[in-house]
Amino acid sequence: MGYRLPPLNALRAFEASARYLSFKKAAEELHVTPAAVSHQIKALEEYLGMPLFRRLTRALELTEEGRAMLPKLQEGFECLAAAVERTRHHKTGGVLTVSAPPSFAARWLMPRLQRFTGAHADIELRLSTSLATIDGRDGAPAESEQLDLRDAGSDVEIRFGSGRYGGRRTDRIFGVSYVAVCSPLLLKGMRPLRTPKDLRHHVLIHDDTIPDADQRLSWEEWLRAAGETGVDATRGPHFSNAGLAIEAAMDGLGVALALRPLAAADVAAGRLAILFDIAVPSPYAYWLVCPEATAERPAVAAFRDWLLAEAKSES
Repeated sequence: MGYRLPPLNALRAFEASARYLSFKKAAEELHVTPAAVSHQIKALEEYLGMPLFRRLTRALELTEEGRAMLPKLQEGFECLAAAVERTRHHKTGGVLTVSAPPSFAARWLMPRLQRFTGAHADIELRLSTSLATIDGRDGAPAESEQLDLRDAGSDVEIRFGSGRYGGRRTDRIFGVSYVAVCSPLLLKGMRPLRTPKDLRHHVLIHDDTIPDADQRLSWEEWLRAAGETGVDATRGPHFSNAGLAIEAAMDGLGVALALRPLAAADVAAGRLAILFDIAVPSPYAYWLVCPEATAERPAVAAFRDWLLAEAKSES
């Protein structure tokens, strides 16, 4: 069957320009000049007989026709990429690049990875960490925006967030709750921690991994859930990484709020203690995210099946 299509370069120029709403940024991605991108877009508009962009002063806007065309075009490019990937990679092997939040990678994923690599020696796993995999982090996509894993250089991402990632296959790994943790030594000190009220005698450690205060659990909210109003929830040091907050708690600096899965290994090893048996659910969860077009690539499917089975075995 023959297809009447405009040149592929013109379609690539449109897709990149529509994604960035910038001819200049599209040109940088495609390694051509902005003038060349503009020429390709003009040729495509002439081919279609309609404008795809509104050229404003120092800005671009998609027309209604451009907005309608973009999702299907992106889906088509992903299908092309998937076809190439299936040809390039071995039947079950190949390179698999996974991006994950730093604390999740270090405290939950790394201790288990040997089981995956042992079962799939033909897959070359490349693990990277990024704070952009946490919703709300500066530079990360907003909930309603479509993720572009090409920019991240990843085949799959593990994200901590809402789960609303348009145009991607999204599998829930597990939900999480916040618990108060500290060094076991604090339980035996001069001011032992028996009830939430006892926190007034101790340093409160704050985890600011999620920079948007409205999206992260604060000590004030945790204390309210515990029924305690006599503790100053604003005092104490702040850390921009959950792993650092947990390390500070283990070192005896004070009491931290931690996601239970990230603290579980240290609790089991006796390096941390969970206080008061109070857990406050997070509105966020951990998700495995990948393009629909490559979701069934053997290496991606093998990692997804393994990861979800690991999470289920501990739920």
